[in-house]
Amino acid sequence: MSEPRASRLARPALWTAAALAVVVVPFYLEAFWLMAGLFAMSAAVGAIGLNLLTGATGQLSMGHAFFLAVGAYTYVLLASEPGSHLLGFGLPTPLAAVLAVAAAGAAGGLFSPIAGRLKGAYLGIATFALIFLGQHVLFNAEPVTGGYNGRAVPPFSLFGFSFADTPELVVLGVPFGSLERLWYLAVVVLLASGWFAKGVLAGRPGLAMNTIRDHETAAGVMGVPVAKYRAGVFVLSSMYAGLAGVMLALAFQRTVPEYFGIMLALDYLAMIVIGGLGSVGGAVVGAALVTLLPQVLTRYSDALPLVAQPGTGGFSPAEAARILYGSVVVAVVLFLPAGLLGLAQRVRRRLAGAFPHHPSTPSGSSS
Repeated sequence: MSEPRASRLARPALWTAAALAVVVVPFYLEAFWLMAGLFAMSAAVGAIGLNLLTGATGQLSMGHAFFLAVGAYTYVLLASEPGSHLLGFGLPTPLAAVLAVAAAGAAGGLFSPIAGRLKGAYLGIATFALIFLGQHVLFNAEPVTGGYNGRAVPPFSLFGFSFADTPELVVLGVPFGSLERLWYLAVVVLLASGWFAKGVLAGRPGLAMNTIRDHETAAGVMGVPVAKYRAGVFVLSSMYAGLAGVMLALAFQRTVPEYFGIMLALDYLAMIVIGGLGSVGGAVVGAALVTLLPQVLTRYSDALPLVAQPGTGGFSPAEAARILYGSVVVAVVLFLPAGLLGLAQRVRRRLAGAFPHHPSTPSGSSS
């Protein structure tokens, strides 16, 4: 068998192995790691949206956490039953999720005239103000948000199937609670989000976005409506953030205002820089690293030097994680402008160069 054909067969085999691994994960991982995986997948969806805006179009946004909060709290408001002190509309959860994503897009649409005219640090500062606005609303609009204590999240239900701990479900002898059920839902949402973003980047919109990022004047001369594209990508990025907010709320099962603050916005910027700007795969890699690193440090803090539980001396797991991936951000900016995904591609090309394919010369041919 020739080497090119072996390579063609290896790729489907790798994809099949990855698909099988994703399917069997809930049967073997404990709840801690399933929850961490759900957080990572929800972060990956949000990072894909931010990478379309910042990585592909060159628009710096510091307000991504605001649109996550819009998605999360809109879902809770629409799906919850009205209570004595909290508002709710009791809508079917699929409709509530769709409307939550639409609400995040509408919030981005309200800001899009500014996004269409500002760029660089100016847009970053303008979007940064959204974080403070969002925090003020979340903490003070108690009938809607629950205030400091947040609100419980209604479980998602689709075609009569509930992604919750009840009713009881056992598959191959393994109890499938909310985490196991949400795992498969999150995988489907992440794959669909990545597929759509890849389609955008591979088509004419992606070419226009990259041209705006690399040379705005040239894009205008070529007939690209720069302000229109900037505003449109900002709305699309906001909708991705809203979807990530819904996923995060379903996984965490409670919305807490403090989570949607400045640190979350900085985490998302770190995700796309570490993984690779302008790349869907890079957003997923960066989201996995930034999200899972604090979880790993928390899990194994007793065995790691200088890492301890809060209040016991040393760095807390969250502080240690930010120090580590902050160092990674600096290293990526200095030495790996294409991010970790770019590094993996360089390694793969070097390996291919080290083992080149030399096709055999057919018998009887002249040299």
